Amino acid sequence: MKVTYFFITIIFFFSCANDSIKNNISPNKPIPVPFNQSDTLNNITTKTDTCELEKKLIQAGLINIHTIDSTILVYLKYSDTTNFMKQDVYGDLCHAYLQPDVAQKLAQAQYYLKQEHPELSLLLLDGARPLSIQQKMWDMLDMPVSEKGKFVSNPKNHSLHNYGAAVDITLADTLGNELDMGTPYDYAGELAYPVLEQKMLAEGKLSRQQINNRMLLRKVMNKAGFFGIQTEWWHFNSCTRAKAKEIYTLIE
Repeated sequence: MKVTYFFITIIFFFSCANDSIKNNISPNKPIPVPFNQSDTLNNITTKTDTCELEKKLIQAGLINIHTIDSTILVYLKYSDTTNFMKQDVYGDLCHAYLQPDVAQKLAQAQYYLKQEHPELSLLLLDGARPLSIQQKMWDMLDMPVSEKGKFVSNPKNHSLHNYGAAVDITLADTLGNELDMGTPYDYAGELAYPVLEQKMLAEGKLSRQQINNRMLLRKVMNKAGFFGIQTEWWHFNSCTRAKAKEIYTLIE
């Protein structure tokens, strides 16, 4: 598993072209905790260049979440093959980008979480996603159009990810181990539906702890101004699609 957690300080900035960090992490290990200065000097080759996708996101006015809150864990599932497509569609991108006000909201959610559970952290799985990549993901799915929508929003309709105004997110402990949410990220099925959680609990398909973990995630995200959707426990929007079209520029 290519794990991409970066701890930004005033001393260090790690680029997404940094292959050394990807090659030094065992695919069986959890997301690492913030490494200290000596670990960084010994194991990380610092570079200043950025990948083309990252440049596009910066030019669109988006910001790296770690410039707002370096304590938020980041592991971009689409810069890996551990996603439902089993393919890396982001290439070298390893930093999560969002609209500046959305990033501020997410930092607020992290604050609320830490106030209640200092041993936990938000783990950001996806942020801004250009429309061109949305189209690529759509085209890669070899299934009827009616089925594709269960996995990826139709590019014709745009997604709030295409504006940098949505996040896919979960919770993790201080070692980077994800909390049990009952299903993996990007699970296409009723077990992932927040709207059906009580039904799944009654049928014994979800445990009370799994639902409590989801409720905690929703609690801090809602408090910070995000709202979820009925079919994905991990997805949160910062605003409506109509509002995003008014105030943001579509990321092509």
